[in-house]
Amino acid sequence: MFLSVFDMFKVGIGPSSSHTMGPMVAAARFLDMVRAAPFDCSGLRASLHGSLALTGVGHATDRATILGLAGFLPDTYDDAKAEAALDNIHASNSITLEGLGTLNFNPKTDLIFDYDTVLSGHANGMILMATDAQGDVILQQVFYSVGGGFVLTDQELAHGTSTDTGPIVPYPFESAAEMLSMAATSGLSIAAMKRANELARGGPSTLKKGIDRLWSVMNDCINRGLERDGILPGGLNVRRRAKGIHDSLMQERGMNLAPPHTINDWMSVYAMAVNEENAAGGQVVTAPTNGAAGVLPAVLRYYLDHVPGSSSTHIEDFLLTAAAIGGLVKYNASISGAEAGCQAEVGSAAAMAAAGLCAVMGGSAEQVENAAEIALEHHLGMTCDPVKGLVQVPCIERNGLGAIKAVSAASLALRGDGVHFVPLDAVIETMRQTGQDMHEKYKETSLGGLAVNVPNC
Repeated sequence: MFLSVFDMFKVGIGPSSSHTMGPMVAAARFLDMVRAAPFDCSGLRASLHGSLALTGVGHATDRATILGLAGFLPDTYDDAKAEAALDNIHASNSITLEGLGTLNFNPKTDLIFDYDTVLSGHANGMILMATDAQGDVILQQVFYSVGGGFVLTDQELAHGTSTDTGPIVPYPFESAAEMLSMAATSGLSIAAMKRANELARGGPSTLKKGIDRLWSVMNDCINRGLERDGILPGGLNVRRRAKGIHDSLMQERGMNLAPPHTINDWMSVYAMAVNEENAAGGQVVTAPTNGAAGVLPAVLRYYLDHVPGSSSTHIEDFLLTAAAIGGLVKYNASISGAEAGCQAEVGSAAAMAAAGLCAVMGGSAEQVENAAEIALEHHLGMTCDPVKGLVQVPCIERNGLGAIKAVSAASLALRGDGVHFVPLDAVIETMRQTGQDMHEKYKETSLGGLAVNVPNC
């Protein structure tokens, strides 16, 4: 099994990897199918199902689907151009595309929120259609947005989620047990094995440039979030808090006023800064999802700014180790809140961040696995119940607490020798089973939990 660090961490836009980025990517894939079809297309249509319908407006799924059909992609997204395109589409009820010309598309009638039909493959389902001059469907494709910006057709999902056909990698571990066995046999760290796998698919300069860009986008996102205040969009009137907290923390520096536990506030404010940017539709990196995008950057920023002896030369090891753990979770369970609740998002993010931190602080492969296990174990059962379908409450604060748990998990693992009672594989399987058993109203549908017990306007 090989999942690249650049699959696990994708540059995109908020507020959701599964509900915003995924539909945009699916729409772009569908356009390629339309271009390759042996007949002329006159119009486009889309229907959203399951969680994509139930929380689609709050997650900007409608906007993302339209923009995807207009040719936009998360990685190269330009907000000004997107706004202009949306205005034109709403004014003309049409989309003009290279190679396809002008196609009919009325956002009011051709984008359908189907609240009653849940597609069989995944909670995040959508059907994209091409129509002829009479409005009859001549081509359609079912897509599933399976978390973290990953998208599969119904055929791909039916034949297994792995579509990896690249060169064989030297350390293709599919479980934590295999990962530890390979580390023991090779004498390599988890990061070194992951690096060897990445280099089997691309050159060292590609890896370095890619890693540098990922951290640059993550860190820029933190900095923007620490500088901006105001009210987040969406109707909840949630105030940005990261700037105010950061300003207060900066004032306390050097004054010997703050108690030792203030370090938790630093971790939280870094994470909240990212997720406030995500809630505002800003540029973020899936880590492994948008809803959990603040945990890992917060822990890495904590390491760089607050841990004595830290070094930016360790950023690559941190991200490679985290990606290895994230790949195991995705392959053996889920990173989708709509599929397994927030344990699959913030829980997975905390496990990845804990592993990365443990690795760069000198942890052995066994200690790294232990750190990931501790972090994920203590997120088991966490529901996904966003108020009003927005990635704001409880998501923003939850990332802060996820970062704190990740650091605590890494610290506990480093205090031990790597020997522990519960293996990471068992926790990942337990998370999968828990997600399977969790009631649908607690899985990103906004039909239960905080979403119905807190006034949402």
